[in-house]
Amino acid sequence: MNQQPLHPAPTTPAHTIPVTAAPVAATPAHTTPAPVTATPVSAPDAPLRVFILDDHEVVRRGVRDLLEAEEDIVVVGEAGDARQALARVPAVRPQVAVLDVRLGGTDGSGSDHEGIEVCRELRARVPDLACLMLTSFDDDEALFDAIMAGAAGYVLKQIDGPALVHAVRTVAAGQSMLDPRTAKRVMERLRAPGRSRSAGTEAGTGTVSGMGTGTGTGTGTEASELDRLSPREREVLDLIGLGLTNRQIADRLFLSEKTVKNRVSAILSKLGVGRRVQAAMVVERLRAPRP
Repeated sequence: MNQQPLHPAPTTPAHTIPVTAAPVAATPAHTTPAPVTATPVSAPDAPLRVFILDDHEVVRRGVRDLLEAEEDIVVVGEAGDARQALARVPAVRPQVAVLDVRLGGTDGSGSDHEGIEVCRELRARVPDLACLMLTSFDDDEALFDAIMAGAAGYVLKQIDGPALVHAVRTVAAGQSMLDPRTAKRVMERLRAPGRSRSAGTEAGTGTVSGMGTGTGTGTGTEASELDRLSPREREVLDLIGLGLTNRQIADRLFLSEKTVKNRVSAILSKLGVGRRVQAAMVVERLRAPRP
């Protein structure tokens, strides 16, 4: 006689296995570190290109090491004398040239202010180049000559590292690196007897806008240069002399900023200067009172 079991053997339901296993299987998918390692690092902007001219190798190395410690600055070349600089700078096309004012030259033939002549020549060959003059001597004559040669800044070698880096970035941005005290010394020199007081304006005018006929009291060279300016250009030159920006001049004369920029370029060309500060100095000379 067959006997049926009173109680069937217990079995484990199939659905109980995935219930307990599911959380374990899902854990690795949520702990992967992929999102952290896949975060890209954005590439830096194009570096600021700098050239160094100094007749002392130790100085060149020091300036180079200081500048290249900055992520956004690269030294594209260097030279120990004027001849090397004039040959190399146009080839490597830096944005800023740091130039020693006094060059002894490798053969000892350099002059006291040869670096300033290099500045003048480089500005003629590479108009967009900003020149930062570096010197050991606080020399008013060299300072004035450097500004008139088109230098964008003038600093002493006693300057600390961060300040030099700041100066390089400042002139690269198209700004002038002259502190108020230095600018005052330049203005005082412009007003000095024998250099500027003979270059006053027409009596009582206080501007250069009346100089178009050549009958003013400026020097013959300056009067001739101003004769080449149109009446509107002389108005713009007046406002440059007051320190106004292109936007401010545009607002004052109801012109577009682009028009003002074009007129400023024409003025600089006609006056034979390379920078706004030089044009402002012409205005200052013409405004100086007659003795």
